[in-house]
Amino acid sequence: MSAEIAQARVHERARVSPRVRVVLALGPATCVGGIAWALLQPWRLTLLHPHGQGFWWLFSEPPLYLLLAGLLFRLLVAPGLVADLAAEEECESW
Repeated sequence: MSAEIAQARVHERARVSPRVRVVLALGPATCVGGIAWALLQPWRLTLLHPHGQGFWWLFSEPPLYLLLAGLLFRLLVAPGLVADLAAEEECESW
């Protein structure tokens, strides 16, 4: 019985289209971009040196915003887009 389940999962993974993979990769790619930006320009992260900075200056960290945008896209937007793409692919197969 477990071999049947494993075989079904293999077939399920094989059916993922390249468009779905791209949509699912956009969020993590954006997060990687935010991390790379923070590593390449650490002087932009005022949390590392908050001397004399107010709350809003510390709150507005562009690399962190990029990281947050990538996470929100992956968690909130991408599942809906993947569902729409799957429905579209089902309609095309009819």
